[in-house]
Amino acid sequence: MLSSITHSSTLSILLYPLSPKPGCCSSRKLNVRTHPWEKSVEKSVKLRTMVVGCKIDNQEMGFQASERLYLGMDFGTSGARYALIDKQGTIHAEGKREYPNYMKEDSLDWALSWKTTLFSLLEDVPVHLRPLVSSISLDGTSATTLIIDSKTGEPLARPYLYNESCPDALPLVKSIAPINHTVCSGSSTLCKLVSWWNNDDSDKKSTMLLHQADWLLWLLHGQLGVSDYNNALKVGYDPEADSYPDWLLSQPYAQLLPTVKAPGTSIGHLKGDIRTQFGFSEDCIVCTGTTDSIAAFLAARATKPGKAVTSLGSTLAIKLLSTTRIEDARYGVYSHRLDNKWLVGGASNTGGAVLKENFSDEQLEKLSEHINPMEASPLDYYPLKSVGERFPVANLKMEPRLHPRPESDVEYLHGILESIARIEAKAYMLLKDLGATQVDEVFTAGGGAKNDKWTKIRERVLGLPVSRATQTEAAYGAALLALKGFQ
Repeated sequence: MLSSITHSSTLSILLYPLSPKPGCCSSRKLNVRTHPWEKSVEKSVKLRTMVVGCKIDNQEMGFQASERLYLGMDFGTSGARYALIDKQGTIHAEGKREYPNYMKEDSLDWALSWKTTLFSLLEDVPVHLRPLVSSISLDGTSATTLIIDSKTGEPLARPYLYNESCPDALPLVKSIAPINHTVCSGSSTLCKLVSWWNNDDSDKKSTMLLHQADWLLWLLHGQLGVSDYNNALKVGYDPEADSYPDWLLSQPYAQLLPTVKAPGTSIGHLKGDIRTQFGFSEDCIVCTGTTDSIAAFLAARATKPGKAVTSLGSTLAIKLLSTTRIEDARYGVYSHRLDNKWLVGGASNTGGAVLKENFSDEQLEKLSEHINPMEASPLDYYPLKSVGERFPVANLKMEPRLHPRPESDVEYLHGILESIARIEAKAYMLLKDLGATQVDEVFTAGGGAKNDKWTKIRERVLGLPVSRATQTEAAYGAALLALKGFQ
C-alpha cells in the first residue's frame, strides 16, 4: 500500500507519527457535548466529541493558528467515527455517530443512512477547527458495493453489504478468475457485480461500481469513478501489477470498474458548496481511502513483519504484516499491499455483534470481572450472528454454535470469548501454513480491545504477547491517509 511513498524518508513520520513530546498535547478533555440528530429519526442518536489541546509548563495553550489538521472518518458496520489530527499525530477532536434507521420500502436505506452520517460528522467537527482542516480521507467496510448511475451518482439498487453473499455468481466468477483467487468467494465485490449484472434488467450503459468509501468520498470531491487499490482488491484489481488483469477487463461489465489509485492520494478539492456550508478552507483536499481493517492497522503502527493487528469490532478481522503475498479463496485469505510488504489476513463473521446479541454493554463489563482468564473454558462454540462464515473457514452454510448454554452467565460469556479467541488462533495458524511470515506479536483494535480479561484469554490461547494498540480507532488510520495525501 501507499507505493508512492515507498522511497520517501518521511514514511515513518507520515504513517506512524511520533508520539507527542512529554508535556505537550495530552489527551486532556476540554469539552464534551451531546446532542440529538434529526427529528425524523425516531431514536435519538447522540454524539460525543472530545477536543484536546496542549499543556506546557502547567500553562494551557492551544495549537498555533497556522496549524494544519487532517480529518479521517471511519464507516464501520454499526456506526461511524471521525478523528482530527495534526502532523505529529496528536488528536485534536474526535466523535462518533450511530447510523440512523432510514427505511426504503421494506428494508433499511443504507445509502441514505451513510450519506446522512457523513454530513453529520462534518457538522460535528468543532467550528473553530474546520478552517484548519487541510485534507480529508475515510475508510469503509471491505466489499460493501454500490451500483450507481454514472451521470448522477445515485444508487441504482440497494447496496450489497460487506457480509452478503451472491452464490449465484460464484460459478461464473470461478470460470474466469485464477484458481483460488480472492474474488472466488460469494461475498467478493466481483460476485456482487456479476450477480447484479445478470439479474438486473435496467439499461447498463450509464452505470458504475463504487465501494462504500469511494461513494462517500465522491460526495465530498464530486469526481465520479475513483477508488483505491485496497477497496478494489475484491473486485479483482491486482495491486502487485497495479492494474486490472486481462481476464477481468475482457468481461462485458468491465466498463463499470472505477479508476484505481493508491490509498491516500489527493483526488481534488472539497466541493465548494460543502466548504461554504461547513466553513472548511478553500484549499482543503479529499484523498482516496481504504478499508476499515486496513485503517485500523495503520492506526496501530505495526511496522515490522510478524506484527499483526486483530480488529475486534462487530466482526473479527486480522491483518499480519508479511514479506510474502498469500491468496487463497478456499479459506477467505487475501493480501493487501502495504508499501513493499503485504498485509495478509481475512475477516470472520464472528465478533462483537454476537456478544451484543446476548449481553448488554453493562453486562459485558460486569460479567467479565468474574472471569478467570488463566482458566480454559470447556465450552466449544462457533459464535456467529447468522448462517455463514468467511474466514478462517469459508463455508456459506456454517451454522452458529452457541449451545449448550450453562446456567451461569459468567461461564457463558467466558465460553464465547474463548471460542472467538480459538477462531483467531486458527486464523493465524492458517496464515503460517499458507506461507506468510509467522506472527510474533498481536495488537488489538476495535471495541474488544477495551476488555482486559479477553486480552488475557487471547494471550493464553494464542501463546503470543497481545496488547491494545496505541490508537485503536480506524478513523485515526484514515486521518493518517489524509495527512499522507496533503504531504
